[in-house]
Amino acid sequence: MKDLYSLFRNSLAGLRLLVLMTLLVGLAYPLAVTGVAAVAAPWRANGSLVDAAGQHVTDRDDAVGSALIGQVTDDDGLFLPRPSAAGDGYDMLSTYGSNLGPLNPDLVASIEAAKAEVAEREGVPESDVPPDAVTASASGLDPDISPAYAAIQVARVAAAQGLSEDTVRDLVAEHTSGRTLGVLGEPHVNVLELNIAVLRAAD
Repeated sequence: MKDLYSLFRNSLAGLRLLVLMTLLVGLAYPLAVTGVAAVAAPWRANGSLVDAAGQHVTDRDDAVGSALIGQVTDDDGLFLPRPSAAGDGYDMLSTYGSNLGPLNPDLVASIEAAKAEVAEREGVPESDVPPDAVTASASGLDPDISPAYAAIQVARVAAAQGLSEDTVRDLVAEHTSGRTLGVLGEPHVNVLELNIAVLRAAD
């Protein structure tokens, strides 16, 4: 009987701790962090939304996309994102990479085929096609491309939009971000924000 009572007390103490930690870590902490973020960085806290004018907005009804998520397009007048292995492409509900190793024959074959396709579409030698033009990111949602991939798309976009290549090149430069804190990552171009700028320049 004493052992049963001791077991009951220990179980009750464990249950109390579970409820307390659930309230603290599962409810109070997320609400506090979300509240601080909403005040300190409302745009980022609401999903880094961008409207048709390229402005940062917090209202989803005004947004055309998120600066954090790549978007699929086949418009010759727009910059194309890198390939995506997430669902049918940039599907936030099934985010993942290809999970194929670098020596996997299927991956190697798909990269070679993609490289030939990109080179033909952009009118450049296959040696000028950068890796991010033919490989998906780990999440399949990467919103950015390398300056090198943007550079080989300039001529196509300029011709389709009726803009000079210098104008489009300047837009790429304006939307190229450097390494985070000067040392982390690589320079990158946000495709959504660049395409909005291209469409506005073509109006």
